[in-house]
Amino acid sequence: MDWSPDREALRGRVAVVAGATRGAGRGIAAALGEAGATVVCTGRSSTARRIRSDYSRPETIEETADLVTRLGGTGIALAVDHLDPDQVRELAERVRSDHGHIDVLVNDIWGGELLKGGPQQWNTPLWEHNLDDGLRILRLAVDSHLITSHHLLPLLIGRAGGLLVEVTDGTADHNASRYRISVFYDLAKAAVNRLAFSQGHELSPYGATAVAITPGWLRSEMMLDNFAVSEENWRDALLPDRGESRPCAPPDFALSESPRYVGRAVVALAADSDRARWNGTSASSGRLAREYGFTDLDGSRPDIWRFKEEIRERGLDADPDDFR
Repeated sequence: MDWSPDREALRGRVAVVAGATRGAGRGIAAALGEAGATVVCTGRSSTARRIRSDYSRPETIEETADLVTRLGGTGIALAVDHLDPDQVRELAERVRSDHGHIDVLVNDIWGGELLKGGPQQWNTPLWEHNLDDGLRILRLAVDSHLITSHHLLPLLIGRAGGLLVEVTDGTADHNASRYRISVFYDLAKAAVNRLAFSQGHELSPYGATAVAITPGWLRSEMMLDNFAVSEENWRDALLPDRGESRPCAPPDFALSESPRYVGRAVVALAADSDRARWNGTSASSGRLAREYGFTDLDGSRPDIWRFKEEIRERGLDADPDDFR
């Protein structure tokens, strides 16, 4: 599809991506950089400051900031634990001092992938679930977002046009009628959608907009490692007979998306002068791609949520390429 990013779309805008170390956060920061923005990339995994992370992963916020700069923006890495109100307050003070305001705030903090477990652990009843792990999921997914918004939204409402993005898994409509993995996970993801609604109500009088965005099947660093592929050869994960050390991905992986795709969704909203029409709503990267016309890195527009609802859940057959 004939589409390319506008390298000047957000030139001069200041964004903070909370949880920018990897996955959707890194993809969003990269896309904002691709559009020329100044992007403050925060998270716990840093070369400059040791903060305990829930993952033992090599990615760092410094790598994300460097990627932002290479793509044409200005990347700034600041190590922050978003569950620590004092650290987030210090972040707000630093951003106010250095930039004066925020145009785009992205709440992408998560960190619960290991706690939610793999498919073998899904659908574990509440009374059998590890309570500490479940409560940690809620802390990571909800408390961190509330703490971040509390301290950073004052920098967003100083001028009209600000955008708050809450990143979750599943739209409000989708999650409302479907159980998601466990009571804790289900509640966490529904809560983040509701945060976009409630914060949108409070931001509207200031001319600011809040939207919840969900990616589809995200080819995060952890997901690629799980199938022993890279972004360059991810389709190899769909090949049969890969051996025990190289598991084969389910067919729906054909509709997976790079983290940059959801990032381009955020950029499209931020660049839309009429973004207020989305206030308080939730949308998928696929739906926003249809609305704004952007594509993933390979030029396609994957929409796994629409495929699941219109085809998979109805027991129908369809060519996944028709949903790319």
